[in-house]
Amino acid sequence: MTVTYYVALNSPWSFLGGPRLATLAARADAAVDVRPLDIGRLFQATGGLPLPQRPKSRQDYRLWELTRWSRRLGLTLVLHPDAFPCDERLAAACVLALKAQGGDALDLATRLGGALWVDNRDVGQRAVVESIIAAAGLDAPALLAEAEAQADRWEGERQAHTDAAIAAGVFGVPTYIVGEEPFWGQDRLDFVAEALA
Repeated sequence: MTVTYYVALNSPWSFLGGPRLATLAARADAAVDVRPLDIGRLFQATGGLPLPQRPKSRQDYRLWELTRWSRRLGLTLVLHPDAFPCDERLAAACVLALKAQGGDALDLATRLGGALWVDNRDVGQRAVVESIIAAAGLDAPALLAEAEAQADRWEGERQAHTDAAIAAGVFGVPTYIVGEEPFWGQDRLDFVAEALA
């Protein structure tokens, strides 16, 4: 079975769910099809609002939830990263290039999210992305060269994932799809596990 995973690397919720998604997919012997998308365009198409445009009550509640979930998962999140939101196009290109090579795109996507939300690093910066790739034990210069040499290809793929997500009824991230059934939010991973079982 395959979990189609729509992700934005800027999303703290995608980061929080990444390790558990990897664990449950391994237990179910399921593949994870990692699909970075353009969250701004997804919001425009589905009625979502960027964080600064949401009412204060929603922004405040988001912080309560991030605090609760970080405590539940034993993580110390930076609730207001200096570089949020960052330009994730290069990072997403690296995830897609690694995926095309058959590498662990889910692990890299999760590491990039952790760099932003735990380490307060700007994953829109090439040097930061390079160091994260290297820390994952990958050939960072080669992967970055592939991402940059075919930047138009990977950005086209990211936009195609956005189109596919909209067509599938996705309106936020992370969204996991098993068969045709969507599950929005890292707090729905128990249902994803049930669907895989």
